[in-house]
Amino acid sequence: MDKDTQIEISELFYSIQGESSFAGYLCYFIRFAGCNLRCTYCDARYTYEEPGSFHSVEQLLTETERYPDVLVEITGGEPLLQEGVYPLLDKLLKNGRTVLLETNGTLSLERVPEKVIKIMDVKCPDSGMHEQTDFMNFAYLSPADEIKFVITSRVDYDFAKEMIITHNLSGKTKLSFSPVTDRLAPHHLARWIMDDRLAVRLQLQLHTILWPEKKRGY
Repeated sequence: MDKDTQIEISELFYSIQGESSFAGYLCYFIRFAGCNLRCTYCDARYTYEEPGSFHSVEQLLTETERYPDVLVEITGGEPLLQEGVYPLLDKLLKNGRTVLLETNGTLSLERVPEKVIKIMDVKCPDSGMHEQTDFMNFAYLSPADEIKFVITSRVDYDFAKEMIITHNLSGKTKLSFSPVTDRLAPHHLARWIMDDRLAVRLQLQLHTILWPEKKRGY
């Protein structure tokens, strides 16, 4: 791919990683514009409702070099919609960066470099998008990767639990359950996990706790 390939970006920012097993660490975020889903609880609608700005792979690499010792996360929207994500991932790895990729789980992970840490959503029923998940992606995940279930209700919880059992996910990769802000009290989700002794990580969005007034770039 030509080095001048343009990638549509919603925002670029330096912050604290708010989710995943890397929560709390310094991170530089590259948020791609555009998404193929319309989840009911989406907190980043601006990625597909507002136009982004275009950057070359080299420009994005230059931006990350301003923060040489932190994680780099590629997120969205849905990054895998844009072909330019692949040379960007390759070059970040060649530069020695630890790279996280947040993806909604509907597009194939086959071409994502093995060393990229993949954080894949499995959509639950209350998202309205649960039938879109590509379950073939489980074959491309390793113990270093992660699956995230965003939970809105007991229905979502029971669905997520069934997915873990049906696809034998325990022990194959890291698993987390995250309650939707303002829709499910975290203590309810904590109790369900405790009662079932489920081997998952309860995940709260650290950035929403640190900066509750902000809606983006945090």
